[in-house]
Amino acid sequence: MVDKAVDRQNPFTVSIIHEVYDSENAHETFELELERALEEGSDIIIIEPSRLGDETARWIRVGNCLHKTAMLSGIGAVASGLIWTDRPYVCTPIGALSLLCAGLHTISWQFDPCVQYQVENDLTRLSKYPEINLLAAASPIVLVRRENSRTKLLQTSITLLATAFCAWQIYDAYK
Repeated sequence: MVDKAVDRQNPFTVSIIHEVYDSENAHETFELELERALEEGSDIIIIEPSRLGDETARWIRVGNCLHKTAMLSGIGAVASGLIWTDRPYVCTPIGALSLLCAGLHTISWQFDPCVQYQVENDLTRLSKYPEINLLAAASPIVLVRRENSRTKLLQTSITLLATAFCAWQIYDAYK
């Protein structure tokens, strides 16, 4: 059962996925409730079922890891190419890693509504949401919606720059 609440003091929409086992298909019901909350674009999603919360948090962490790896390896490819201008074999594998991670992130997370959310672990931020204190679960997973269009654009720009730079380095070395 998903509770949708709007607090008068905080203009956020909060969806709570309660851990209620009323049938043998309860986990599928929890997944559908999460999917509905993600598609509605709730500002805060609180997941009580620990299994679903852990799976969702893990999925978000993998996406974050791919995103950060793509960005850092792209920057590393350009930096190593500028340091070792006569050795394109140094920057090319790093640039390929950036392209691979960015491609995986784009294919797997581009249309996933979970990409808009981050797991909130900061207790001071969580304390301002009174809904969390009223929950039955000891440690629910809290997802907070964050705008990520700038980071997507930055990741794409860095990856394209790194790929073009590595291609230019290879062309320059073998012409």
